[in-house]
Amino acid sequence: MNPSALLFDLDGTLIDSIELLLSSMEHAFAERSRVPSRAEWTEGIGTPLRTQLREWCDSDVEVEALVDRYRQFQDVHLESLTIVYPGVTEAISWARSSGYRTGIVTSKGRGMTSRSLDHVKLSGHFDVIVTYEDTDRHKPGPEPVLFALDKLGCGPEGSVFVGDSPHDMYSGRAAGVKTAAALWGPFSRDQLKNSEPTWWLSGISELPGLLPGLTTVR
Repeated sequence: MNPSALLFDLDGTLIDSIELLLSSMEHAFAERSRVPSRAEWTEGIGTPLRTQLREWCDSDVEVEALVDRYRQFQDVHLESLTIVYPGVTEAISWARSSGYRTGIVTSKGRGMTSRSLDHVKLSGHFDVIVTYEDTDRHKPGPEPVLFALDKLGCGPEGSVFVGDSPHDMYSGRAAGVKTAAALWGPFSRDQLKNSEPTWWLSGISELPGLLPGLTTVR
């Protein structure tokens, strides 16, 4: 049988960087007349930055200008506005010691992903890291999850994607894996319910209790 993969989204799932994302948006849109609310911006968290920005811009030139402003703020404040969620380090250690192939599937860019993981001391804890640059198509499509499974040598049967957004759940379902909705992120149960996650998680410490029936490699 194929080994099982345990995949995780990053922002809002493993790391609490939501205030960083929202503050970066507010900095990028400062002095513009058309500005998303925090609630509107939160709805797009989990999709690529440019995808979010295009809904609020009239041209690619505007998008790139806002990307620059967004990243300027993020570059300065990433460490001060990013922490690891409680129990995450222990859950990842459990997954690896239990034989699961572990991976991150994020819409974040490679550089900021690496820097975030270094900051919260999670670098080196994953067998594969899939970022924005690795696929042509992104969440909520299946391509990032399928890319991770291919790199890990795992099939979708028995594999799981843990994420906090509907985009994660749709991506995982489209790829044929089971999904676990993280309720500690910025999305409520009501916002997630239409994406029909396989499981609900109130805390990441609940993860081991869900997975003992899946195929592991020891």
